[in-house]
Amino acid sequence: MLRRVRVTDAGAVAAAVGASLDHLRPWLPWATPDAAVRRSQLARVAEADQMWEAGASYLYAVVTAAHGTLVGQTGLYRRPGGSVELGYWIAAGQAGRGFGTAAARAMTRVALALPGAHRAEIHCDQANVASAAIARKLGYRLDRIEPCQPGAPGESGRLMVWVMVPW
Repeated sequence: MLRRVRVTDAGAVAAAVGASLDHLRPWLPWATPDAAVRRSQLARVAEADQMWEAGASYLYAVVTAAHGTLVGQTGLYRRPGGSVELGYWIAAGQAGRGFGTAAARAMTRVALALPGAHRAEIHCDQANVASAAIARKLGYRLDRIEPCQPGAPGESGRLMVWVMVPW
């Protein structure tokens, strides 16, 4: 299930990030020990609330349907020209169970339903095989691969931009 991230998620997010640093660090520049601290996640939720109210981005918690256990996060980020970029991460202990694919599928529908949205995009480094597999599985089309400055240690410096347009 997806729901808007809230202040009460800060501890669970910090714990999930802390337990997943080795899993997340290769691909996410923000995956640092500081991100595994509840105080940092409280600040992130406050910023996410401001961005949500401004209509610039939308941060969701990915939780299990059975128990509401937080397993990751996903977000939508408005980009110039009507593009909406999807981002997602799943905790290391929950990876490979379909949570990332299910979250990205739902977020694609939300992204394309936003006023003014013309396309959904997933951006990932060419070396991030798991994220590329999700984009491919959902029917995203590889639009381009462009050079970029690596922001995280696992990145190759080749950014893949996957695109989905409304049906």
